[in-house]
Amino acid sequence: MRGAKSAKWVAIAAVVALGATACGGGGGGKGSGSKAAVDPNGKFSVEVGEPQNPLQPANTMESNGSIVIKSLFSGLVDYDESGKIVNVNAQSIDSKDNKTFTVKLKQGWKFHDGTPVTADSYVKAWNWAANPANKQTNSFWFSDIQGYDEVAPAKGKSKADKLSGLKVVDDNTFTITLTKPIPYFVYKLGYEVFDPLPESFYKDPKAAGEHPIGNGPYKFVSWQHKKQIEVVKFDGYKGPNAAKNGGVLFKNYTSLETAYEDLKSGNVDVLRQIAPKDLPVYKTDLGDRAVDRAYSAIQTIAVAFYTKQWKGIDPKVLQGLSMAIDRNTITKTVLQGTREPATGWVAKGVLGYQPNGAGDVTTYNPAKAKQLIKAGGGVPGNAISIQYNADGGHKEWVEAVCNSITNATGVKCSGDSKADFQADLNARDAHQVKSLYRSGWVLDYPFNANFIRDLFGSKSDGNQGGFSNKTIDKEIAAADSAKTLDESERKYQAIEKQLPNYMPSIPLWYYKVNAGYSEKVTGVKYAQDGDPILTGVQVKK
Repeated sequence: MRGAKSAKWVAIAAVVALGATACGGGGGGKGSGSKAAVDPNGKFSVEVGEPQNPLQPANTMESNGSIVIKSLFSGLVDYDESGKIVNVNAQSIDSKDNKTFTVKLKQGWKFHDGTPVTADSYVKAWNWAANPANKQTNSFWFSDIQGYDEVAPAKGKSKADKLSGLKVVDDNTFTITLTKPIPYFVYKLGYEVFDPLPESFYKDPKAAGEHPIGNGPYKFVSWQHKKQIEVVKFDGYKGPNAAKNGGVLFKNYTSLETAYEDLKSGNVDVLRQIAPKDLPVYKTDLGDRAVDRAYSAIQTIAVAFYTKQWKGIDPKVLQGLSMAIDRNTITKTVLQGTREPATGWVAKGVLGYQPNGAGDVTTYNPAKAKQLIKAGGGVPGNAISIQYNADGGHKEWVEAVCNSITNATGVKCSGDSKADFQADLNARDAHQVKSLYRSGWVLDYPFNANFIRDLFGSKSDGNQGGFSNKTIDKEIAAADSAKTLDESERKYQAIEKQLPNYMPSIPLWYYKVNAGYSEKVTGVKYAQDGDPILTGVQVKK
């Protein structure tokens, strides 16, 4: 039901991390801090929606699939709540120039089929994912690595099937050479696209996506499409976040309201989000088991620049639409204070966040909104629609945003509902959005580039609306070429300050986790990406 994880699209009007790196979760009390006896083999259930694609690490760009992938696979690194790198499968990642990196793996790691995790498990997986013939949604994530242009050229056929920048040194060591230095590259390695794959994967990748074999804290049991996915604890796991429970059942819901009723009746144990309808009562209903905390994600209205309506549009029109939205009132009333009005494009909690990245374009000003829209030549057709997924609790706020725009400017506005998040994403991928669409994005790594380069770079996988600007692309390249992490962060902050001049999207609000859990579980916490930390959940006897 939720949708951005890239990159991750968040499905819910709200989007697994290591237990060792978790941010704080819901309050104390019997839910999160109980000393009740627990069953280390007990299993629990989590509310999710149907993943868009097969469960392949490089083929998941949304939160319903990502939460499952993160349970089954572990990569080289993760991050703690302060944004510091934490080694997982990596023993060390060293570089003297931010261009060539030497990766040493911790020894003794195995996949769920008993085969060893080696340097080749990473190199072969990345080469396979980068190859356009394999049609992985996140293949562009390998574009920083030397040789990507030969494997996946912008035009014509591939000239190579392997990235020249990847070299296996020995069973536990490999090197990564980039086309140019990138000071934050190690941060990117925490994203699941960089997970390893077992040798068995390549015999039948499609079948492996239906029955994945990973190296993470849980191993796959079954996938009953549009019903549930089951995983169990992997006893041979060598990572720092071994499961404190026996397994997880990912239960598919097409309605947050239904999931909440099931939570109250004990038919599901952990929710990722509460429906808008239930926000006024959930804290009273759940008491200590109610969760209310911020995480690093942002909701925006994205623009389908490929449509006749928006192609070549003057940014003043989008500035005006943005200033016609009364974010303060909508977040306080419709969203019951569970969101915070956005003042920029970068989510809170990541390196490089700045309090007012968008200047005044997110400030409600009906008079100026009308003036800007008129100065920009008006909204073509004087009518817009906002596409959203009906299973994510978005209808209420979309209607409120539309009413605000129409009341302030006279532009007609309506919601364009898709049945579920999968249908919503498919429409985006196929460039079938009629006007605008709801977009939610949660961090893949805690650095501001993830909210700028990975969404607004002309060739980025997360750029689904077709925004393209040579000046921004040039500034992104310069920020990526900075000599230090601090310098790169500052350059990306400068890019964000320029975005109001181009309006690649309309920022709405920052996300919060408003969720809850059943009396059956304890130790429930939520990570910086907003997902429950599955491995830390304990099941009461």
